[in-house]
Amino acid sequence: MSTMPRRHFLQAAAALGGAGILQACGTSNTPIPPPQGSRSSAGFHSSPAQKDAMLRIIACSGYAERSDRIDLGIQRLMQAGFAPTNTQAAYRRYQRFAGHDSERIADVQDVASGRVPTPKVLMGLRGGYGAARLLPHVDWASLGSRMREHGTLFFGFSDVCALQLALLARGNMPSFAGPMVYSEFGKYSPSAYTMQMFIDGSTRPNHSIQVHAIQNHTPQRMEGVLWGGNLSVITSLAGSPYLPDINGGILFLEDVSEQPYRIERMLQTLYLAGVLGKQQAVILGDFRMGTIRDVYDSSYTLASVAATMSRVAKVPVLTGFPFGHITNKATFPLGAHARIEPNSNGGYSVQFSQYPTLDAGKLALHTLMPSFSTEPSPDERGDLE
Repeated sequence: MSTMPRRHFLQAAAALGGAGILQACGTSNTPIPPPQGSRSSAGFHSSPAQKDAMLRIIACSGYAERSDRIDLGIQRLMQAGFAPTNTQAAYRRYQRFAGHDSERIADVQDVASGRVPTPKVLMGLRGGYGAARLLPHVDWASLGSRMREHGTLFFGFSDVCALQLALLARGNMPSFAGPMVYSEFGKYSPSAYTMQMFIDGSTRPNHSIQVHAIQNHTPQRMEGVLWGGNLSVITSLAGSPYLPDINGGILFLEDVSEQPYRIERMLQTLYLAGVLGKQQAVILGDFRMGTIRDVYDSSYTLASVAATMSRVAKVPVLTGFPFGHITNKATFPLGAHARIEPNSNGGYSVQFSQYPTLDAGKLALHTLMPSFSTEPSPDERGDLE
């Protein structure tokens, strides 16, 4: 089913009813452990009846700065019908990380080993850096097997995609590029587009995303496994056993605040490593470059990089996909089947299938929809991972 253009969606969102924006419980600007007696590792008093909606928080990367936004993110997910577990992980901090390596490994390995029940949802806390340190210490094959058995969905992006890539490469299990506990659900003014796309992308067995940006070359029909994530993270895994080896795939890439030449250098690395040549196409999301310009030649832009790499790797490079370190982002599977179709207006659509979904009938997902959509508040600007 096709989705409407973002600009039309956001205009319509103002007219939608829905749950009001929840108020945060705290005001501290520093991460603090949850008060004794109010929360537990099993969640905010989750009920056994919510087992089918169990959501385990994975704090594998950077720490979350604001405890009030952690509270808000967890509460918003609870209101939507999820039963959050491992909530104490969201409040951890060690150096720049969300806990010691051993703690962050346990967030994932405890599921892989069966030490804790396999949840219906795994969800990253936020991005940053640190997930790569965990990769050799997780039994990915076992984790993938347990996730397949329970139909588990894993949501994340940015640095968290290191785990998602390893899961696909070593566990043969898809995941989802999508919102995270702190980054999106913890916002005081969440994006209506992002929340609706989370609902659509996680509950529809067939999901379509329209891209209306006119392409330099007419997109061709193609289908294959769509995979990828953050360009910096993917490049850092080149040559390792944790980067999927996908032949005839469609590679999705996004990043944030990188100069064009740095983006090309990373793409050249993937080309020289033989990754790009195996793909049918490369899809670029939002790179959130803002006013970033090449310091030597301001005319050298992301479009220049896309044209160069398409010529070098001999694969089409499509642009404008609505995902990245941005406020309004789609939710879509990574490692699932996808089909690209050209649009009559010069854009394209990507249709996804063959991935696990949530049962919308058992959740109150409509409560995630704010009654209006705004830009991030001042304390949330720049904190989009």
